[in-house]
Amino acid sequence: MSRHCQLTGKKANNSVTICFSHKRHKRLQHVNLQWKRIWWPEGNRFVTLHISTKAIKTLQKKSLSTFAKEAGIDLNKF
Repeated sequence: MSRHCQLTGKKANNSVTICFSHKRHKRLQHVNLQWKRIWWPEGNRFVTLHISTKAIKTLQKKSLSTFAKEAGIDLNKF
């Protein structure tokens, strides 16, 4: 499974590290992903998702079903 948020679709960002001698090295800035078990009231069960911390904060404002509908995700598959 690739490292991306299942709700927002966030994934790693390409970046460059520059040392004191100005050598450049490519690296990835990974998303802060967490496995989260969330109660889904419409399905009357828990859903386990691999989501970013930004998505966890957004879930506190929106409901899970609204957020999944905007992302185009079917929660019955999880």
